[in-house]
Amino acid sequence: MLDKETIRSFMKVAEYANFSKAAEELHKTPAAISYRIKVLEDAVDTQLFTRTTRSVHLTQAGEHLLSQCQKWLDWMESMPDELRQIADGVERHINIVINNLLFDENAVSQLIFALHEAFPFTQINISNAVYMGVWDDLLNNDYHLAIGVPGLDTIDNAVKLKPLGKMSWSFILAPNHPLAALNVPLKESQLRHHPAINIEDTSQHINKRTAWLLRDQKEIKVPDLSTKVACHKSGTGIGFLPKNLAKPMIEKGELIEKEVQWSRTPSPLSIGWRQNSAGEVTQWIIELFNNNDPIIQGFLKNIDQLHH
Repeated sequence: MLDKETIRSFMKVAEYANFSKAAEELHKTPAAISYRIKVLEDAVDTQLFTRTTRSVHLTQAGEHLLSQCQKWLDWMESMPDELRQIADGVERHINIVINNLLFDENAVSQLIFALHEAFPFTQINISNAVYMGVWDDLLNNDYHLAIGVPGLDTIDNAVKLKPLGKMSWSFILAPNHPLAALNVPLKESQLRHHPAINIEDTSQHINKRTAWLLRDQKEIKVPDLSTKVACHKSGTGIGFLPKNLAKPMIEKGELIEKEVQWSRTPSPLSIGWRQNSAGEVTQWIIELFNNNDPIIQGFLKNIDQLHH
C-alpha cells in the first residue's frame, strides 16, 4: 500500500496540486498516477484529496500523511545500512555520562560530531552527573559509558575502569573575603564560620557523598560548577576548586589561593563502561582515550596528573 512509488506519487500530486504535472515529473501517465492515488485512498478508507476540474487539494488527512511521507522515505532508504550496522555490533543508541568536573561544552560538541560521522545511525545521549551520581548512572540508569568515574577501582564487577589520572585541588577565596587577610595556614576554627559552597551529589540509589564540609559548618548547595565558581568570586563562601580550573582565575586576581591545615588530597578519575553492553561505539570511545586523541583533550584539562 505504501511502497516507495506510491509515496512518491502521492507527494508529487500534493506538491503540484495536479495529476498531469505530477505524472510528467514521474514519467508516468496521468491515468496511472490517478489510479495509484485512488487505490491508496481505498486502502486507507480515507479521502486524501479533494478534486476539481482544474486541480486537487489535500484534505486534513492528506496533510497529515504528507507530513509523514518524507520520514518514511528516509527510513526505507537508510534501513539497510542501519540493519548492517546492528549486525556488526554497533549500538542503536549510546548513553554517556560525564562527571561535572570534566564536563566541557566544546569537548562534548567535538565528541558528538565525531560519533555522528562514524556511526550515523546511532542515537546519542550525553548528560552530566556529580560525584557518586556518575557511578549511579552506570549501574542503575542504563548508561553505557562514563567519563570521570570517581576512583581507580571498580565498585561493581559489571563495570570496567581505565584510569585517566588525578585532579589536584586549590582552596580558594574571593580577594575581599574576610579570610583573605589572615596568615596561613588557615585553621579549621577559622574556616568553620564561613559557608562551604558544594555541588550536590546527583546519586539516587548510591549513598551521596559531600566533597568538603567541616563539622558545624554551614553548607550552600549549588547545581553546577559554574555556579560554584561564581559564588566563590562573589565572596559568598569558601571551598576547593580543581587546581587547573582555578589557576587562570587566580592569575587574573579574581580569586586567591590559601593554604589550609586540612588540605584535600588529589581525586583519582577514570573512564568506566558496562562490560555486558560494550559494543562498537563504546569501544571506539575507549580507543580515543587509549590513543590520547585530540577529540577528548577537552575532557582532560582539569586533570593535572594524567595517567600514563
